[in-house]
Amino acid sequence: MFEEKKSIALPFAPRHPRRVTIVLGGILLAALAFAGGFVVGGQGRLASGGVSVSAGPPPNVDFSPVWKAWGVINDKFVPAAVATSTPVATSTEAENQKRVWGMIQGLAGSLDDPYTFFLPPSESQQFNDDMSGSFEGVGMEIAVKDKVLTVVSPLKGTPADKAGLKSGDRIAKIDDASTEGMDVGAAVRKIRGPKGTTVTFTIYRDGSSGPREIKVVRDVINVPIVTTTKRPDGIFVIELATFTANSSDLFRNALREFVQSGDTKLILDLRGNPGGYLEASVEMASWFLPSGKIVVTEDYAGHARNIIHRSLGFNIFNKNLKMVVLVDRGSASASEILADALHYYGIATLVGTNTFGKGSVQELVDITPDTALKITVARWLGPDGIHIPHDGITPDVKVDISDDDAKAGKDPQLDKAVEILKGK
Repeated sequence: MFEEKKSIALPFAPRHPRRVTIVLGGILLAALAFAGGFVVGGQGRLASGGVSVSAGPPPNVDFSPVWKAWGVINDKFVPAAVATSTPVATSTEAENQKRVWGMIQGLAGSLDDPYTFFLPPSESQQFNDDMSGSFEGVGMEIAVKDKVLTVVSPLKGTPADKAGLKSGDRIAKIDDASTEGMDVGAAVRKIRGPKGTTVTFTIYRDGSSGPREIKVVRDVINVPIVTTTKRPDGIFVIELATFTANSSDLFRNALREFVQSGDTKLILDLRGNPGGYLEASVEMASWFLPSGKIVVTEDYAGHARNIIHRSLGFNIFNKNLKMVVLVDRGSASASEILADALHYYGIATLVGTNTFGKGSVQELVDITPDTALKITVARWLGPDGIHIPHDGITPDVKVDISDDDAKAGKDPQLDKAVEILKGK
């Protein structure tokens, strides 16, 4: 049984960082100070840090066709049509810069990898805004999966979520533009727009007989990164929406609430969480795992030495903790890493549906001060040494949510998690 120890000083902010042991009854085992941040500064890695890149042309590559094409464009190009209200660009420098960005985009596109793409200045700024947890748009993560533009997850409470878009929806059109062959960067440019304007998606959904149109009104998106709920039945729920730059601090605060609540049963809801910073997922796993336990490995397939990410060993909970992690098709990347680690070490039971299957590592590399290349550099290996499968991680208990359930406000996945915890 668990004893309520109101007189115990919880180890969230000791004056000096140290290990603290809590005796009798509680769910805490030992803790490193919660005080101080664990967020990695700068852009960090996306579910990866800086790399050393060489400047200058590579050897044994003939660039003469590129420069010939450049010259032909300079000598011969005339726009097919120019609206009278649209001025013709007179800045050669600006036009040349636009061509350079286009060349890098083409170079990235030649890899035929849906997660590798160039971010010119405007998109690079949008990306940084997204990762900060506040941005303008419809509020969903998209990716190219099996060569089809796909909704990874609409973030909870955003216009995309309220309009009815769902994880796994395949986007055939954005307004009147077909998405066939469209990369993520081009899709983002079409989806983004001023607050209050409408974007129309034509989507295909598993189980539906044909396409459907969903209209979404754009808005300023403030992502509710972490929300907590203390249920009257003694179960505490932490919903984690994404792994942004400040999610580690917010998750730490949520764990503080959980411990102070006196509850011993925890549901971590990662449904619809499209991922984000790798460092955040490792730090979150570290609250539950002893020091040195493997959380995830970056497999560079022989191109570089593999990088093993291990628990930092905060490890504040003992075996009295009972935990369920909720996952679905919208749980991707860093979400899959965290869920897989907690599951592998027997900390949590997984409930829901298969995850997205984002088994690769992306690194954000600055090309210029205001542009970047998001590039796949490795693949994920779980603590068992096996790649995260393309079809996603399979939960211990599979539970679907039907359209009828959603319309009726029912959540059978959460209900199953509660049932499992009450049975423990």
